[in-house]
Amino acid sequence: MMSGLHTVEDIFCCCCGQILGWKYVVAHDKNQRYKEGKSVLERWRIADDAGDELNLDARAGSSDSENS
Repeated sequence: MMSGLHTVEDIFCCCCGQILGWKYVVAHDKNQRYKEGKSVLERWRIADDAGDELNLDARAGSSDSENS
């Protein structure tokens, strides 16, 4: 899948160090700039018992409302 060249940072749990996903830092293609600052969390990496405390379907952030 070709989706452009990106610079990303890992997102990890500060308690156990498990990598949970990544955050787009820089998109080198103009058409992909909308991804900058957005993050991707992999649900399967988040423990089942912690899921009760997290709202995985929440869409917090001003960038989501700007795109509507």
